[in-house]
Amino acid sequence: MSYDLDFWKYQYGVYLDNQTVYEKACCDGDRVEGLEELPIGQIRQRIADSFADWQRLDGDNYEKKGAGAFTVFTTSQIVRIDCYGLSGFDMNRLIDILLEFDCPLYDPQLPARFDG
Repeated sequence: MSYDLDFWKYQYGVYLDNQTVYEKACCDGDRVEGLEELPIGQIRQRIADSFADWQRLDGDNYEKKGAGAFTVFTTSQIVRIDCYGLSGFDMNRLIDILLEFDCPLYDPQLPARFDG
C-alpha cells in the first residue's frame, strides 16, 4: 500500500487552498506563487543521514528489507515523499525532518494540513 506525504512552507502572511497547492505543486511540479523556496539540498541530506542504514538505490529512492521503501520528489518549493509499506514510525521520522525546516505535513488522503 502506498501513502504520500507532502510538505511546503507558505510565505509570511500567505495561506492558499491546500488542495490546489497539492495538485499544482506536488502533483504537477508547477511553481506556486506564495510558497517559500526551500533548502532542498539540506533537506535531502537530512533525510539521507537519518536513513543511512537504508539502501539508497539512487538519489531519490530508499528501501530496507522488511521495512518498506520511499521515494523523494522535490522542486524548489515542495517535498513529496511516496511511501510504500512504511511503518507509522518511519513516516513520522520523515514528518519530523520536514518540521525541522518549518514544513508541516499535508496529507492528501484526508485531506488535511497539520500546521497547527
